Amino acid sequence: MSEKIKFEMEFPIQASPQLLYQYISTPSGLSEWFAENVNSRGEFFKFIWDGSEEEASLVSKKSGERIKFRWDVDEGEPYFFEIRIQVDEITKDVSIMIVDFAEEDEVEEAKMLWENQISDLKQVLGSA
Repeated sequence: MSEKIKFEMEFPIQASPQLLYQYISTPSGLSEWFAENVNSRGEFFKFIWDGSEEEASLVSKKSGERIKFRWDVDEGEPYFFEIRIQVDEITKDVSIMIVDFAEEDEVEEAKMLWENQISDLKQVLGSA
């Protein structure tokens, strides 16, 4: 398996950090925009799209700020995906920061997928 490349993306979003955190950290919140259905048992999350399932482990989270997952297929690898809420100290503008990894020839596709996911999140939040 070839080495994956880390990439980061920033999406300005019109929502309070407290509300956003509910959408990025809970199965019900993630089911609204990230996957069709999300189930969790402790630190293990199951994401369901079009009948296919992907499992991920919760690596870490900081209440109100960020959540980090590792796909089970990447077990033992340094790869993860993180969704972080960033608030500009001066303007109070809120952004969602995405950190993810993809194969070199899949980075653009992965970025487009995140753009679509965040677009769905903005629609759910009414901030599109």
